[in-house]
Amino acid sequence: MYWSIIMEQDEIRKAISEGKIFIYPTDTIYGLGCDAENEKAVEKIRKIKKRDMKSFSVIAPSIKWIEDNLIVDVDLKKYLPGAYTIILRKKNPEFLSWVSSNESLGVRIPKNRFCNKIRETGIPFITTSVNFSGKKPANKISEISEEIKTQVDIIVDEGELEGKPSKLIIGGKIIERR
Repeated sequence: MYWSIIMEQDEIRKAISEGKIFIYPTDTIYGLGCDAENEKAVEKIRKIKKRDMKSFSVIAPSIKWIEDNLIVDVDLKKYLPGAYTIILRKKNPEFLSWVSSNESLGVRIPKNRFCNKIRETGIPFITTSVNFSGKKPANKISEISEEIKTQVDIIVDEGELEGKPSKLIIGGKIIERR
């Protein structure tokens, strides 16, 4: 089902709360996401991507949410919002263990109006590239495999995006993805 970028906030919150799987625009590339707190929905994304237990990142609802749940070792406001994924240690190793089974979690706050609507729900949201593991990410909806598109509930098309995958920040160092 295609939805407009103009989705109302209550529609977005309801869809996320119901465990819907989204293809959506970010400030870099198209993402595949769902409620990070919904273990069944996260597992569905793993199946869609044909991905093992490799960690996912989340769109954090706020800087405060990051500070409440993770050990912050960088100046968050230097990178967020922006095209960065910051890898931080969890305060509680069991926190979102189905998202990231190790002691760290990647967090993003994309500079994108649809992602802002996601953040405003207050729900942490999975953010991973919308492609099969190891394949090229998508800058436009037409580049996404039909096999993936038929397994999601909502597709938000913002046209062609200009970015490439976000840069990683680990221990305060910027790491370019290949």
